[in-house]
Formats: sequence, structure tokens, C-alpha cells
Amino acid sequence: MTTTETVLPDWLARCAQHFPSHLALQYGPTRWTFSDLEQQVTRLALQLASAGVGEGSRIALLAASGLQYVTCVHALTRLGAILVPLNTRLSQQELCWQVGDVRASLLVHDEQYAPVAAQIVRAVPELVCATLADHAQDAELVLRALPLASVPLRAFIDLAATQVIMYTSGTTGQPKGVIITYGMQWWSAIGSALNLGHSPDDCWLACMPLFHIGGLAILMRSVIYGISIILQEKFDALAVNRAICEERVTIISVVAVMLQRMLAELDERGMAHYPTSLRCVLLGGGPAPLPLLEECARRNVPVVQTYGLTESCSQAVTLAPTDSLRKLGSAGRPLLPVQLRIMQDERPDLPAPIGEPGVIYLKGPNITPGYVDRPEATAQAIKDGWLSTGDIGYLDEDGYLYVLDRRSDLIISGGENVYPAQIEAVLLAHPDVEEAGACGIPDQQWGQVPIAFVRLRARSTASSDDLFSFATQRLARYKLPRAIYIVDALPRNGAGKLVRRDLPRLLPF
Repeated sequence: MTTTETVLPDWLARCAQHFPSHLALQYGPTRWTFSDLEQQVTRLALQLASAGVGEGSRIALLAASGLQYVTCVHALTRLGAILVPLNTRLSQQELCWQVGDVRASLLVHDEQYAPVAAQIVRAVPELVCATLADHAQDAELVLRALPLASVPLRAFIDLAATQVIMYTSGTTGQPKGVIITYGMQWWSAIGSALNLGHSPDDCWLACMPLFHIGGLAILMRSVIYGISIILQEKFDALAVNRAICEERVTIISVVAVMLQRMLAELDERGMAHYPTSLRCVLLGGGPAPLPLLEECARRNVPVVQTYGLTESCSQAVTLAPTDSLRKLGSAGRPLLPVQLRIMQDERPDLPAPIGEPGVIYLKGPNITPGYVDRPEATAQAIKDGWLSTGDIGYLDEDGYLYVLDRRSDLIISGGENVYPAQIEAVLLAHPDVEEAGACGIPDQQWGQVPIAFVRLRARSTASSDDLFSFATQRLARYKLPRAIYIVDALPRNGAGKLVRRDLPRLLPF
């Protein structure tokens, strides 16, 4: 039974009550106040209830970042249902697997992704679909062809309840549903505000996908803090820079490749600096290139590095703005609710000495309780409340974290996690492939891009183009190898295990 210590008044409802006329969401020409958003959410929640959505229902959402997406996120909260955001960049095969694995009872989609949703339903016949209308600002209808149910909506948020099941790949490449609770969102937001500061006039530009934790966390911070969001469906450097300069954006979250494009677009317009109203550029998605940080320092761009992952509900460690120059290259110190330690890779029971690399461990109320329906994976990753991130970093003498690598084999391409094992599994499914190995190589635009090496079966005549066409049908576009090389042998250690770090030595140049 829920106790009064674990519940809070619904965040959006409280904003609508206290700040009804304050701008909550701007998307293109549409501007919704908190009162407007509350009305839209209430209507959609009642429509979802008429479709049988209730407490504990797992609802998959396949939609572009927009008004409909935001409305659906908050409407599910009012029903006690669980959001399962689907990455729109995944292949149909990957989406079908996730929907089946999580046992979703309903797939909500917008018009843009209706064809993909139809394909998923054909593959998963027991799945029911509901279509979000194109014009969510229409006061009469948000969810097509569904009436309004007469049910009470939740007025309180149980911090222990699961809000989201968000799929992320593990080091083996096997996707796992990360459990994200409302308490994780709350403590992550509080820790961030204590570090970055908070102003009722803040305006957060959301140009990252809402199906990622970094984008979703912005929606939660908006209703926890009572601040405005400017939402853009996808990243466009020109549109982002215009919003910063013309709409008085104060905070933005980006990854390195996005920031690089923003600075290049400024140069194209002959601008050197952003307005002083921009007080914080949160930079995540992996270790940032030092030249980019130095360029931001030269331009007085208020960039602060951050370290986090889905399992930590976005930020876990963030550099304070006052330290942005003094600790250039550091991800900062852990946010107030977070504990951090660096343990020796070979001896995880022993802390790594100051300045020595080790595995990053995190603990706190913003850390996931585990992976849905994966007790073994949960037990392996979390021991005594400590999450082993698998990421490598070190602490300096002042307790500042420096992240060296996000898992030894992980490829981060444009802020997206790409796991070699998943690429290898797809290539090994080809009947002509005997062995496969994948790794990342540096790329000026994306940070890293994946490449792959295969050994073919005897007498096979398959070409690299054949293998690429095969992979295209089974992998998201950003996971596709930039090149596939056919080789005579792959590097393996004495135990026969693939040594991915040696794969680049097979490159023909």
C-alpha cells in the first residue's frame, strides 16, 4: 500500500493550478499554456481509458516528437499506465521484437508512422492500435474514433511506480527494458536543479528524440519546475540557433555532433557568440572532443559536460557551470542524490586509486531498480544497490569524473549507442557468413561509425554489397556498418574469443 511519504500531487495538474497562463509548450506556431496542456492531457487520458488502458497497462508509443507525444506521456500518468517509447529509427524487426518482449497491450501511433504501425500489427496480430490525430490542438478530438470514458483520473504520483520501460542494449547487444520510476525522474530533476540552478523564466529547448531518456527527462523537468519547453521534432542547426537567439532559450541538451553543427551554422551567419540569455548547454552522449570544448570556451558558449545513461535517468554526474573552464574535459561531480565510485576492473571489490582508470559505479534514488522481466540481468548489473555501468573513467584529486570510454566495445555514433554484438548477430544470420566482428572507427562528423569484418563460408561468392543489403533489412540505419570487409580470419585470443580492439588492424589501408 502506498504511503503518504511516497506520493506527490500530479506535477502537471499542480502547474496548471499555480501557473495556468504560463507557457508550457511551444511547437512550431502552437503555444500551449499549462492550462491548455492540462485540458489536452485530460481529454486524451479519458479516450485511452475507453480503449481499456488502466493501471499497469504497457502502452507502446510510436510517434514523432510533437504535441501528440507530450500529451500521451502525461495522459498515461493520469491512468497509472506504463509508457514504452519506441525508437522510430529502429527496423520493423527490432520494433516487433520490443513490442512482443514487453507484452504491450496497445500501440499508440501518429499519422506519420501509421504505415510502420500497420506492419507491426501484421507481425504481432494480438496487438491493438490507436491513432493520434494530426491536429492535437483541435479541442474536440485527440485520439481518433475513441469516446471519452467516465473514469476518475489520478491526482497523485506514486514515486515508487514505474513510469517508463525504455529499451536499451546491454554490452551483449541484447535489448533490455530499463525500469524508470517516477521517483527516478523526481530525484534526477532535483539533483540537476541544485547543480545548474533554477529560474521560473527558464526555457528548455528540446531537440533530442523524446524516445531517449535525455529527451523524455526534459518533459518531466518542465512540469516539476514549472518551466517552458520549446519542442522541435528533430535537430536542425539553423532552427536551434534561431530559437536560442529569438525565443530566449536558456537551456539546451545536445550531443557533440549537434553542437559542432550549431557552431558551424553560427559561422555561416557570421556570428561568433550566443546571447547571454543562453545560460547552459548540457553536453552528453559520450566523452566530448577536447577541441570542441576549447572552441566553446573561446566563444564563451556556456557548455557543461554531463555523464549519464538510461539506467540513471539521464544525468548522474554533471559539471557545475562555475567549473566549466577550470575542469575542462571533466563530466563533473555526482549530483546530490547520486553516489559514485570507481572500482578496479580486475578487482571490482577494490576502489581504483585517484587518477587511475576503473569501472564507474552509481547508486542513488535516480538509479533503476532493474530490467523488466530480466532478473538475471538485474542481479548481474546491480549489487547492493550499486549499478555497474561498465563504463571506464577516473576521479581526479578533487573528486571530478573523467569518462574515458563508454564500455570497452561500445560505439557511440552521433550520440546513439551502437553495440558490435548486435551487428555481428545480424551478419552471422546470413547463410554465407562463418564469422563476423564489428567495431567503431573515428569519424569527424559522427564521432564514431561502425565497420564490420566477416569470414565467409567455403565456396561462398557473397560480396560486401550482398551483406550490406542483408543488414539494411535488419538494422536501424545508424547501426549499419559504414563498410563491410571480407577477410580470411578474425583476431581471437587463446580462449577463442573475438578481440574487437584488434579489428582495425585488418583495414586495407
